[in-house]
Amino acid sequence: MAIFLTEESKVLVQGMTGGEGMKHTRRMLAAGTNVVGGVNPRKAGRTVDFDVPQSLDGLGGAPTAVPVFGSVASGMEATGADVTVVFVPPAFAKAAVTEAADAGIGLAVVITEGIPVHDSVAFTSYAEARGTRVIGPNCPGLISPGRSNAGIIPADIAKPGRIGLVSKSGTLTYQLMYELRDTGFSTCVGIGGDPVVGTTHIDCLAAFEEDPDTELVVLIGEIGGDAEERAAAHIRDHVTKPVVGYIAGFTAPEGKTMGHAGAIVSGSSGTAQAKKQALEAAGVRVGRTPTETARLVRAVLDGGV
Repeated sequence: MAIFLTEESKVLVQGMTGGEGMKHTRRMLAAGTNVVGGVNPRKAGRTVDFDVPQSLDGLGGAPTAVPVFGSVASGMEATGADVTVVFVPPAFAKAAVTEAADAGIGLAVVITEGIPVHDSVAFTSYAEARGTRVIGPNCPGLISPGRSNAGIIPADIAKPGRIGLVSKSGTLTYQLMYELRDTGFSTCVGIGGDPVVGTTHIDCLAAFEEDPDTELVVLIGEIGGDAEERAAAHIRDHVTKPVVGYIAGFTAPEGKTMGHAGAIVSGSSGTAQAKKQALEAAGVRVGRTPTETARLVRAVLDGGV
């Protein structure tokens, strides 16, 4: 099994006809994702032909025609879509997610970065009230290897397996997938590193806890905020499966502005060390590097620790 995204998922792409939307729709199709349509009010009724490359596992490799709809609602009505991936510019992201929520779609994966925080606050709360799960914004999306890929995560760096992964960082998502490519993953979720995101570490931990095919969870955090401390409390009280963690930023210099919008550190609050201590107090094994983290995962799965 997997969480949030399976081989049964039917995917729309808002912004599919733009440059990034075209590139990543082609990659999603090559990964076996059931992309059933794009959304662009100015190009409704057209069909886009994708010359889909064959992936390493033999998926894709044939031309695919994808229809373009004028709205999320019309796309859902015609195709039964239950997922949308948002590749629209920041200024239009709020309207795109609001439209998807109004249409009643179950999952909106918001890849767009640079969205104003007040817009993110507005559309995540709006979507939640209407039963639409938002992943992101400013995220790589999610992948259930061998089943479906919604976003920009490379599909050929990991196989299906028994590890669940939730991460603030896109790059570290890719690295841990590659480090553990021989073991494989149920689902990898990049939740995004902005101060406001629709799906949290805790949401993913709860879903992985209920997934019978996920045996271990890897949690990747980073300096700033208190999301990892809150996740630690949830793990302590509600998670029975082993969790292995990694926190980016152990070597971050004091008093410097960090790259991620969410990486705000005040005193000892939000530091990598404070997060590591909170997670370890909840029984999480925490690596100081991605490679060490991967070694811990293997040791736990092998029953060595």
